[in-house]
Amino acid sequence: MEFSLWLAFFAASWAISISPGAGAVAAMSAGLNHGFRRGYFTTLGLILGIWTQLLVVSLGLGALVAASSLAFAVVKWLGVAYLIWLGIKQWRAPATPLVTESGDAKQVTRHSMVLRGWMINAVNPKGTVFLLAVMPQFLDLSRPLLPQYLVITATLTFTDLVVMAGYTALAARVLRALKTPSHIRALNRVFGSLFVVAGTMLAGFKR
Repeated sequence: MEFSLWLAFFAASWAISISPGAGAVAAMSAGLNHGFRRGYFTTLGLILGIWTQLLVVSLGLGALVAASSLAFAVVKWLGVAYLIWLGIKQWRAPATPLVTESGDAKQVTRHSMVLRGWMINAVNPKGTVFLLAVMPQFLDLSRPLLPQYLVITATLTFTDLVVMAGYTALAARVLRALKTPSHIRALNRVFGSLFVVAGTMLAGFKR
């Protein structure tokens, strides 16, 4: 990949990462509920989900999903169901203090946060179709594809790590302001509603 072409993709990667979506909601929700250090594990899961999408597309399976109505529908509705389930769970979360007296975020396993982040991005067919549409624009088919795929993966990983760190840190700062159950309940419902909205938007996505 030529440097000028990579710069164009680098700029596109920032736009992709910054644009609001289920990943941004998940990062902010994790930062809000668990603080930055623990919440950032959700971002690691989101990155693994992106890697899964890139692997699927690079192996040509993404084209199969995009071409097969049944395969696309299965992946799509799995993503819709998961996002709505996250929204309902967040909406119904108890209005308990998010930090203890010592200031530590309530304990949730890192594994579960990574898995949650992975699920959000891995079962999103919108991401598959988007990569199918975008990646070919930045590939030089006259050169080996594997190094180009690795460059694309590294670029998307870097921009997403930075952007999601910002979303997580921004939400984590809100922790100190959460003093009453009404505040906590309201924020839980805001993020729960955002997950449901993201799922609803995904439901309307077509090939």
